[in-house]
Amino acid sequence: MKPFIYPEMMVHVPLCTHKDPKNILLISDNADAMAAEVQKHQDMSVSVIGCSLDALRNVADKSADVVINEMGCDAAVAAHINRVLKEEGLVVTTHPSLDKVEENKNLMQVMGNYFKIIMPYNLGNGATALLTSKAYHPTADLILHRADMLDNLSYYNCDIHPAAFAMGNYIRKEYLGITKN
Repeated sequence: MKPFIYPEMMVHVPLCTHKDPKNILLISDNADAMAAEVQKHQDMSVSVIGCSLDALRNVADKSADVVINEMGCDAAVAAHINRVLKEEGLVVTTHPSLDKVEENKNLMQVMGNYFKIIMPYNLGNGATALLTSKAYHPTADLILHRADMLDNLSYYNCDIHPAAFAMGNYIRKEYLGITKN
């Protein structure tokens, strides 16, 4: 597995979906590579907290446009992420393998309490992430000029972005009515 694929896909998919992201919150115990990817975008600031509910509790309300979460997500985490997100915010979170259907359905139902759009996407390394959004659709609202103008990328590009959301029929059928797109 190439080490650059994961951080590029975790960062650039949400940052090239949100119309005007300024404040990015990374929830990670190993955020260096992702923070470096955020810095490839102009006029964005990044804050990093560790993977703990206590750290998340201390983040100010409505302070983030985008949250990139590696802590996992349950009802408490989802509620706090919703609290720190601005009105048009979006989240990318790690989640169990899509083969763990019940765990993912539970997570997607929890996220459905806060977000209009809930879509898994391929990270390019065999894993998937979950993008949830209050306003922006990751394929319909792709900011092409932002995706095309990024320099020094090894994997992510404007063609990879929408392709990452393509899922096989067995996954689409399994999650029918749970994902929101």
